[in-house]
Amino acid sequence: MNVYDTIINRRTIRKFLQKPISKETLEKYVNAGRLAPSAANRQPLKYKIVNSEDVVQKMLKMVKWAAYIAPMGDPGEGEEPVAFIAVCADLDIRKEGYETDLGAAVQNIIISAEADGIGSCWMGAIDYEGITNLLSLSDNLKLLCVVALGYKAEIPKECLVENNDIKYYKDQNGVLNVPKRSLEEILIK
Repeated sequence: MNVYDTIINRRTIRKFLQKPISKETLEKYVNAGRLAPSAANRQPLKYKIVNSEDVVQKMLKMVKWAAYIAPMGDPGEGEEPVAFIAVCADLDIRKEGYETDLGAAVQNIIISAEADGIGSCWMGAIDYEGITNLLSLSDNLKLLCVVALGYKAEIPKECLVENNDIKYYKDQNGVLNVPKRSLEEILIK
């Protein structure tokens, strides 16, 4: 699949198969994040791979899933992610202004995962203090987000926004539908 098709097919995944992802594969995604553009090439982002079942289970209690469809959008037992990548800013390198770097890096991570058939969920509704403590992050590291990862146990689909309603929903077949604005609506002419 080419890059454009990978981007077109990528959707946020919240239900995962319980198949491990190798450490080498997770490191490949961190490397993709590392190679993203960085303002002034400062490269303030640091990454923590979380793939031990015990720590993943603890992190699951510190994240919130799909608010529009909670709790049916939450992963059930046996549908949890098998890994997380925590993305942090190293405040010794840059105290502020790393948000653009974060967006580019996480996009590289999730597109790389999608290309391998691995689903992801970029998460910012998290217990920042709890996860920081759980991962024993040093004082100079500010947790910015986590990315949940696992092989897909669901295939959400895109649909067009109707009546300006952007809330994702499950249809009568239990398929997650994700409304997106049309190209015509967002393209300034």
